[in-house]
Amino acid sequence: MKIIIVGAGEVGFHIASRLALENKDVVVIDTNESALKRVSDNLDVQVLNGSGSSPVILDEAGIKSAEVLLAVTDSDETNLVACLVSNLISPSTKKLARLRHADFDKYHDTFRENAPFIDTVINPEIEVVKTIDRLMSVPGAVDISEFADGRVKFIGIRLDKDAKVAGVRLSKLSSRAGKTAPLIAALVRKEELIIPDGDDKLLPGDTVYFISEESKLLETLEFFDKFIEPVKRVMIIGGGRIGFRLAELLEKKSVYAKIIEKNKDCCSKLAGRLNKAVVLCGDGSDQELLLEENIRDMDVVVTMTGDEETNILASLLAKQLGARKTITKISKFSYFPLMTTIGIEQVVSPRLSAINSILQHIRKGKVLSAASIKGEQAEVLEAVALETSDIVGKPLKDIPFPKGVLVIGILRNEDVIIPTGSSVIKPEDRIIIFARRQAIPKIEKILAVKLEYF
Repeated sequence: MKIIIVGAGEVGFHIASRLALENKDVVVIDTNESALKRVSDNLDVQVLNGSGSSPVILDEAGIKSAEVLLAVTDSDETNLVACLVSNLISPSTKKLARLRHADFDKYHDTFRENAPFIDTVINPEIEVVKTIDRLMSVPGAVDISEFADGRVKFIGIRLDKDAKVAGVRLSKLSSRAGKTAPLIAALVRKEELIIPDGDDKLLPGDTVYFISEESKLLETLEFFDKFIEPVKRVMIIGGGRIGFRLAELLEKKSVYAKIIEKNKDCCSKLAGRLNKAVVLCGDGSDQELLLEENIRDMDVVVTMTGDEETNILASLLAKQLGARKTITKISKFSYFPLMTTIGIEQVVSPRLSAINSILQHIRKGKVLSAASIKGEQAEVLEAVALETSDIVGKPLKDIPFPKGVLVIGILRNEDVIIPTGSSVIKPEDRIIIFARRQAIPKIEKILAVKLEYF
């Protein structure tokens, strides 16, 4: 599978990294020599210095034989032109464009339906606001993915030391809790991803990944001693595009929102565009200001400035001053492993949201959605089971899945099935699969065609 990536920034780099590890043929195009050098020094991919909107450069990159073009530069206009030119040269290539500006929001469907030069529009800012909304709704969650139009949730929660299931073996969970245990797909312990068996214990501090039906979420959270409290008051530090989008969403949900923004011009624009949110001009990392604005009364503080260090400092300060919960926007992937160590558990990233959106469109087979787990260590895929696949028509326990793969959900019509070893997948079932990164290429083959061997 050949994929051309226009843009060697953080999103382009990490998508290229993921695909290179899966032995895909990847070409990265950019005009920034230092960005290309970072790619070529670290990844086994081809790089090309030039504009991704140039027909000459695209032709040199091999657009006519490429299955997918990803236009993920920081310029919306460059991404659109790259897709347009690619379509002129190679109409059969699937084209995805990253568009961040709000001016394009209401035209996404128009592009998909009426513009032959673009197949999919990806807006990481919209996706990250959805992620924040989900994190606010689930106490203790550090990671949430939704499948089947929200009817099934895949959640990672931090296990507290006083949880009744702490220290209990998985095989004994149901008897200890007095109710059926949820399907636990993975644990993260000291930054290591573990696919557990019945002998593994749940330890305090573990991030526990489990699947739950939307209708049973409250019951499942109670199993881990997590109880949902309604979010009524939110403080947003940083009034940029994402902060504004979040404030708009909170207004629609009748949640009290307060925005702190440094830039006076930005504050004026926010005040003019928002109807209910309180807009304050000031420094969100100023302790006196936070105390004056009753930070301890806030259910959630979301730090959304354009500066990573300010977001981290403001979140730590908000927690120290009594905020019940903080959510921190981080763009630098290199910071992710440090967050838990310094006490920041709920992190969102527009770039990671963009990567998750892109993955579902480049996976082989009828993949409906995809989400990264623990950086790049694993993925959760939702896909349609094809009649030609070897996973159809036999009990799961009799299918020789690759190591590190687990079927964690089956959706049949309106029914959600949490599978056991005796469950059988039928053609056109929607299945949810948890897989380590190394197993993804084999899973793609399983989903796409009937295999003669693994």
